[in-house]
Parts: sequence; C-alpha cells; structure tokens
Amino acid sequence: MTPDWPLPAPTVRELFRRGAEIALDPRADWVADLHTAALSGAGMRPVAEDPVLAAGTRRANLANLLHWATANVQRPGERVPVYVGPEVLEGARDLVRRGLDHIGLDAYRTAQAVAWRHWMGICFTLTSDTGELRDLLDVSARSITTFIDDTVAAVAQQMAAERSELTRGAHAERRATVSLLLEGAPLPRARAEVQLGYGLTGPHTAAVVWSGSGDTGSDQLEAAAEATMRAAGAGRRLTVVAGAAALWVWLPVDRAPEVAAVAAGLAGAPDVRVAIGRPGTDVDGFRRSHLDAATTQQMLARLTSPQQVARFADVQLVALLTADPTRVEEYLTATLGDLLHADAAVRDTVLAFVAELGNVARTAARLFTHRNTVLRRLARAEELLPRPLAEDAVAVAAALDVLRWRGAGS
Repeated sequence: MTPDWPLPAPTVRELFRRGAEIALDPRADWVADLHTAALSGAGMRPVAEDPVLAAGTRRANLANLLHWATANVQRPGERVPVYVGPEVLEGARDLVRRGLDHIGLDAYRTAQAVAWRHWMGICFTLTSDTGELRDLLDVSARSITTFIDDTVAAVAQQMAAERSELTRGAHAERRATVSLLLEGAPLPRARAEVQLGYGLTGPHTAAVVWSGSGDTGSDQLEAAAEATMRAAGAGRRLTVVAGAAALWVWLPVDRAPEVAAVAAGLAGAPDVRVAIGRPGTDVDGFRRSHLDAATTQQMLARLTSPQQVARFADVQLVALLTADPTRVEEYLTATLGDLLHADAAVRDTVLAFVAELGNVARTAARLFTHRNTVLRRLARAEELLPRPLAEDAVAVAAALDVLRWRGAGS
C-alpha cells in the first residue's frame, strides 16, 4: 500500500475479490457490449470496418478486462499494473502502421464506460449494506479509472516508439507512398514508382491477405501472397505490410486469379484469407482494385464466411446487400420465407436453376443429379417461397447467394 493509494476495509476488499471473480468469467453479452462500444467511438469507423484492426481491438479490450479482474482476485483493491502483453502491443503497432494511432486510444475510453456499467451491476449483487456498497463503488471507480489512464499512457508511449521506428527505412517510405495513392493525393507518378519499385502504368489486380485470428505468422502470410501471385501468372508483386496480420498486395496483371488456384496454394494455412479486387488500369485502377479487395475482406468478416478466398467480382452484390447488417435478416426472411430454413439441397437447386436461366436439364447437369430430382426440389421450393419463383427469381437468387457466403456464426 502506498500513501496515495489507501486500501479499503477488509470486508470491502473481500467484496471486491468476489466481484472480480465474476468479472473474470464475463457473460458473452457483456463482452459484446464492450467490443461494440470500443469500435463505435468518435472516428473509430476506419478501425471498425477493417477486420484485422477490429479483431486486434477486441483482443486488446478482452485482455485488459481479464488482466484487471485477475489482479483484483489476487490483490483486491490495490492499484492494478498496466498490461502490455502481445494483444495490446500488436494492436498498437497495427494502428500506427495504418496511420490510425490518433484515434485508436479512443477505444479504451469508450469501453471504460461500458465496463463500469456492468461492474456496477455486479457490485449491487454483492451486498445490501449501503456503507459497504458506497466504499466498494468508490474504490472500484478509482481502480478502473487509474488502470485505464495508466494503460492509455503506456500504449501512447508504445505508439510513439513504433511511429519513430516506422519513419525510417524503405518499408516506411513504401507504406507512406501507398497511403497517399489510396487517398488520391496528387503524387507525381514517376516519383511514386521510384519509391515503390513498382510501375503504376498498365494493369493492376490488388489483393488483401490476412489472418482470421491474428495468430498466423508472417511467413504464412507471405506464402499466401506468393501463391496468389503464381495463381495470377504474375512474375512480381508489390507488397505492403499493413499490420502484424495483414498484407496489401498488387499484381501487374489484367485478370484476377481463379479462386480455386489461389486456394490450392493455401494448403496448410487454414486461418489465412485472401480477398481479390477487380483488375484496373494505371493509378486509378491501382486504387480501385485495392478498395474492391478491402470491401471483399470486410464482407467476409461481416458474414463470418468460412471461405478462404473470394473475388470482388463474385461477391459484389452480396457485399452491397449485407452492407447494413441490421437489414440482412429482414431481407432474407421477406424474400425467402420458409425456404430460408429449408434443406440446403433445395436451396442450392433453386440457386443453380436461376443461374442456368430456368433450364432444368442444365441445372441437373450442374448439380450432378437427375432431372426429376431437380423438379421435385423446385416444387418444394415453390411451396416454401412467399411468392412464385418466376416472379421474384433475381431477388431469391441474391438472397440465396448471401446464405451461400454466410458462415454459421452469422
């Protein structure tokens, strides 16, 4: 105990310990509230929309919560030391690398308010003695506020060190140049090409390579970038390290690689994802293809899709339809009715039937099944759909495509 950190009475310390034990095993809805608050603060949209940065923020928030709870189980009421584990440090580095460190610290403040609200709920279950409750809330407020203040100061210091490191060397120059190009800054092409070591005249196809969990090593990400390059038939690539778990890649080709070819190169790396943009030309194509790839990455993350590889050309409509997650279920229910919960074979048959422009024979061939099976499944679908398929084929196919891309967790 230090003079500026007096400890509460033993009875209050015991209450604090019991509350910390509850917080050490937080309810799923509490954790979800914490993450939502952290990613909805002022200016946090660029972080929330990037799956890698958002996942890093969630990991750091949860790690800090568990650290604070653990410390108070072991030494209730004492000042909690700052946690600077890998979740926090890697998240800070990634924000600096993307030039978002000026807003990244907001996540700690917005999450603090949610954590305090849930902690108060715990405190009110621990005692009915108003004096004990008052003292418990007092020391709790001091503990949480001081821990967040200390954490923000430590992370800011780490960010400053990382920023200083990134201002030196070729990687920093390349990253800064790409950022200017993506922002549409009037950067002379010849100068940009020298700084990147990559020609900006001609075709470009961009890709984003990232880790779904953040635990994948840089060697696996590099291998995935190399596999994407080979699948596209390119002889070289521009690669920018966008974070500890993400690479931005550009290939000087006018045709996006086939999904199967890229996926074949990811064997042994199930956590690696690749999103591929549409080909483009010159500086505008360089920028647009990357934005396409980023949109595809966001869609895969939003739908918790199990797909490892996706091209923007294949998901453009789904990405548009799912841009507002709160409206997706409404659209699916209104469009599909009971077909939404039908057997997957029935849904797949309807999607193939629409893709084959209503040709039963081609649908059967596409699904490697008998014509009569197709007809039976289509008849079943008609019973389940809220409107006849012929009157709503495009909307039904779009809804089924959303289901095809969506993971079980959505």
